[in-house]
Amino acid sequence: MVSPPPGPGQASPTLAHGFAEIERTAECAIDDLARMVAIDTTFPPGAGYEAFAGLMESAVAALGLDCQRVDVPEHLWRVAGGPAQGRRTNLIARRRSDKPVLGLYFHVDTVPAAPGWTSNPFQLTREGDRLIGLGAADMKGTIAAVLLALRAADTIGLPLGYDPMLLLCTDEEGGLYPGVRYLAEQGLLEGHVLNFNGAAAPRIWAGCFGLFTLLVRVRGRTVHASEARTAGSSANAIEVALPILNALAALKPEIAARTSALPAPPHATHPLAAQLDISAAHGGQCGGQIPSLFEVLVCRRYAPEEDFQAARAEIENAVLAAAPGADVDVVLTGHLMPTSDPTGPHWSRWQEALSAGFGYAPDDFAKWGATSCSDFGWVQQTGMQEILLTGLGRPESRVHAPGEFTTLADIVALAKSVLAYLSAEFRPALSPETLTAR
Repeated sequence: MVSPPPGPGQASPTLAHGFAEIERTAECAIDDLARMVAIDTTFPPGAGYEAFAGLMESAVAALGLDCQRVDVPEHLWRVAGGPAQGRRTNLIARRRSDKPVLGLYFHVDTVPAAPGWTSNPFQLTREGDRLIGLGAADMKGTIAAVLLALRAADTIGLPLGYDPMLLLCTDEEGGLYPGVRYLAEQGLLEGHVLNFNGAAAPRIWAGCFGLFTLLVRVRGRTVHASEARTAGSSANAIEVALPILNALAALKPEIAARTSALPAPPHATHPLAAQLDISAAHGGQCGGQIPSLFEVLVCRRYAPEEDFQAARAEIENAVLAAAPGADVDVVLTGHLMPTSDPTGPHWSRWQEALSAGFGYAPDDFAKWGATSCSDFGWVQQTGMQEILLTGLGRPESRVHAPGEFTTLADIVALAKSVLAYLSAEFRPALSPETLTAR
């Protein structure tokens, strides 16, 4: 429940009191993060979203937020020929009053745990200030930071300038139909959005590349391995796929030569460039059996200057030309559009809030884009252009790798930044809503 205003003779709560409350209760964020990491929301397959939504409903119950579950219809996200893998349950948790709305966006899925973890990826491990677990930095730790900020505001009764609307969304890690895209297309987003899928850095976001994944299915014919000679050259799906793999390898440097005008990160030695990767390959079961199916997952990062349909066709044509007459399918399994420059009227105040939390100086900030991708290109297609960016990722955080971690210090700093931005007292002269109301 929202705390009542101070009574007669009581001092009004200030942002400084809120910061002190965040520091006092910081250990609670570790407990929240541990519960989140314990729920397997890896994509693929994306089977843990309902359980995670339930956890979040419990977490925000005491904050007086109204919760709404929104499932993406299965026909939108299910890959052709693939199995159903669980409901795509998104959660909107919001407070409703007469204030402007601030969307707080998180993707709740993680990549699968890669080989090499020395601890249980689904059990948060603490080593000094490091909090180690799958999704700790990308991006369940950011949810813990926002909960820490909201509870601090609630506890001391800090007046807020915005009504928070948490957007806990599915399938950002390469899905065919990300949850925030569906929410945007259904008209469920309001105000402007703070996207937590970024770095703990003084960065002015310039936008990012797009990404799509193609599943190449090569079919052969299952026979006993002793019959391989008489079965014909098209029986072994893996051998049929070898020219396809060679064609993709030959295409890789050609694509990598295509650069973008999007500004590169500070200290980068090369411009941002397009990218083609063979991300996964699966086929065969045992030595006594000729494999009848071989699947190759191709990942293509494309610059804002490139055309998606042309980029997709280039790969499909190369695959089909490499194995004429073979039984080959190429299926789109994921797509994130490029995000164009998201800067808008709220940025100046958000930059001040980042500085308040992390201690950045004005000269620390630089504007750059990235070949990493975002599901907010789809959001921009619905008319919402301005997107603020933050997060917990750092170069040393091992995001998407064994031993992924964040730190309690960064969670506290992010919580302070969020609380400052939400606070009604913080830099009101930089708030477009305040200026409009005058």
